[in-house]
Amino acid sequence: MKKSTKKIAMILIVALLTAVMAACGNNENEANSGTDGDGLKIAIVTSPSGVDDGNFNEDNYNGILNFIENNPTATVKAVREETGDPAAAVQAVADIVADYDVIVTPGFQFAGISSVALENPDKLFILIDSEPTPIGDQTEFDNVYSMMFAEQEGGFFAGMAAALETKSNKVAVVNGIAYPSNVNYQFGFESGVEYVNNIFGKNVEVVELSGYAGTDVTGANVGGNYAGSFGDEATGKVIGNALIKRGVDQIFVAAGGTGNGVFTAVKEAKGDVKVIGCDVDQFDDGVNGSENIV
Repeated sequence: MKKSTKKIAMILIVALLTAVMAACGNNENEANSGTDGDGLKIAIVTSPSGVDDGNFNEDNYNGILNFIENNPTATVKAVREETGDPAAAVQAVADIVADYDVIVTPGFQFAGISSVALENPDKLFILIDSEPTPIGDQTEFDNVYSMMFAEQEGGFFAGMAAALETKSNKVAVVNGIAYPSNVNYQFGFESGVEYVNNIFGKNVEVVELSGYAGTDVTGANVGGNYAGSFGDEATGKVIGNALIKRGVDQIFVAAGGTGNGVFTAVKEAKGDVKVIGCDVDQFDDGVNGSENIV
């Protein structure tokens, strides 16, 4: 399933959870009454940046909270997987699966939950940013709802915007981990810059720091600027400062909580440096602290 914006995911989650609530035997009157009863038990398992990262995880969490506003017998538990490692992410889901009806897993590192889903056919899993990992010849699982998005399209327009606005003719994209969704953002951004160069006769350079080149899930070097984590603000700030030092004046950030460090670097920078946010509306970050947030 391809969508151009991840905000649509929140609507879909609400719709899907409503269907699950009905399947669990809660009629509409009971679901909205707020009275005691066995409401839908939801868990969200996230990367190390947690559900208060101001970005991707938090947006998914807010979608669940919106559902609970209309279905007050439902509850949610936020679980933070501290490593970001795919094997540990799947284990974190396996550890809690018996206690919940629905488990929401934002991120490619959770692709392996297909094994947990197969062993727990009475549970529902919402997998965001990935298809479930095949098990033998089985590629589809009735109890896994997979949400994927056209990140390359958003990245393309961010690249166009950066290339059209830059004064130094140097732009960059900062990512978290070289999972397919992040690589899509990177390549889309690079394509948008190339498009502007070709159509408008500009000569904008996409700056990459060799020490932060990404390695994708196939082992290939994809270049770019990867922090290696979605929850490392310190490294995000280091990368942001290094890019600014190289003359970059437009930075697109697709790095979850790590991106907050890039925002800090841009806010503290002298000169006309701007950052383009991702996944959620980050305009308020600029209103509250800087005029450099797009």
